[in-house]
Amino acid sequence: MRRQYSTNYLLLLICADVLLTLAALFLASKARYHIPWGVRLTPPFVRVPVPIYVVVAFLWPMLLGLVGLYDARRTWRVVGELQAIVTGIGLASLVLAGILYLSYRDVPRRLFLYFATFDLILLTVFHLSLRVLMRRLGGHRYTPRVLIVGAGKVGREVARRLPETSWSGCHLIGYADDDPDKQGKEWEGARVLGTIRDVPALVREHQVDEVIFALPLRAHQFIEKLVLELQTLPVQVRVVPDLMDLAFFRATIDDLNGIPLIGLRDPAISGFNRLIKRALDLAVAGIMLILCSPLMLIIAIAIRIDSPGPAIFKQQRVGENGRLFWMYKFRSMYVDAEQRLHEVIQRDKEGHILYKRPDDPRVTRVGRFLRRTSLDELPQLFNVIKGEMSVVGPRPELPWLVAQYEAWQHKRFAVPPGITGWWQVNGRSDRAMHLHTEDDLYYIQHYSPLLDLRILWKTIGVVLRGRGAY
Repeated sequence: MRRQYSTNYLLLLICADVLLTLAALFLASKARYHIPWGVRLTPPFVRVPVPIYVVVAFLWPMLLGLVGLYDARRTWRVVGELQAIVTGIGLASLVLAGILYLSYRDVPRRLFLYFATFDLILLTVFHLSLRVLMRRLGGHRYTPRVLIVGAGKVGREVARRLPETSWSGCHLIGYADDDPDKQGKEWEGARVLGTIRDVPALVREHQVDEVIFALPLRAHQFIEKLVLELQTLPVQVRVVPDLMDLAFFRATIDDLNGIPLIGLRDPAISGFNRLIKRALDLAVAGIMLILCSPLMLIIAIAIRIDSPGPAIFKQQRVGENGRLFWMYKFRSMYVDAEQRLHEVIQRDKEGHILYKRPDDPRVTRVGRFLRRTSLDELPQLFNVIKGEMSVVGPRPELPWLVAQYEAWQHKRFAVPPGITGWWQVNGRSDRAMHLHTEDDLYYIQHYSPLLDLRILWKTIGVVLRGRGAY
């Protein structure tokens, strides 16, 4: 549920951001004079002209609004709000820099740097503090009161997610459902209060702010009549399509000349996050290839001396959206390893495949060292450069293993596969293969650039300890 800002609240929020930005500009002029860094300037040279204050007062709210900072639908998550603040300030600073170049070239560059830094700090602290304040005021006038129509699988899932996604908290009044066996029962801290025909009365009795229809597809015939009845009441109405089993993580909604189109298999990582992830991939992979090229040459020579066969092993894997690609690794096994696969495949008591084992007879002497140190993964940096893989993500799976997947496990292909990932830093090969998918789904559902950086940091320790690598 996305909280919609009222006009008065939005106006106050914009005014507060403008005042804090002007304060940041004033503090920057003072900091340029008092901080002993660079050439010492006299007060006239650090004083910001009044027209610049006027330009900033108009420019900042316009560009912050352009990137969605004042759109509740795009900032209901903390990450989304912080991204909007950083992007908006960065864009506005670039525009201001162009204006200063064409007008007031005497404004000190360090003053400009101080201004952008102070503004980022002030707006970030203000918005985070406001978010905390609004949550503490939850339960009062700022908290929407919600009634869910439908207490089935979809309705209960909506109730479970409401506290996680509401901007300022919410109060679930209860459910309305026609199933006699559900009357009076409780899920997620709320009871079934009546039938679907009782919805208008329940809205009046409990002063409901929002009604969410979470009915199965066969029951959607009741929605039209109820929506017409609710038109006379001050309540918002939303509909959750019964498509949860088909949607891969986050369904998207596009507008086709007034017709809503629901996307069920759109990329789980898109937009700004996708751009950041790709930039991180190129930076890390490029630097690693430059630094490790001498080491990779030595490894290739050692492999050729240790056993006959090529130094690079190429194998087809399943990538994002099920696309096949050729993954590169340093060869760590004898060339007939594929024909000897039956020697190592085992299953646990539930029938799940245990593919890797520490005493694999197909691994060469050099290969055992490469696996223990994870150096056999270095050629995958070329896959990252090509865009077939990411530095962080689910492991690229073998096609014959994917053929044995259950339907829900295919959701792990909603993002690009990675060299390292959540399961690698939480057990690696020590864990059964069927548990990898659950870790991959956790990563996709909780993805953020910060999570990628956290996994990269933990990967260093895991590799140095050699835990679970064989």
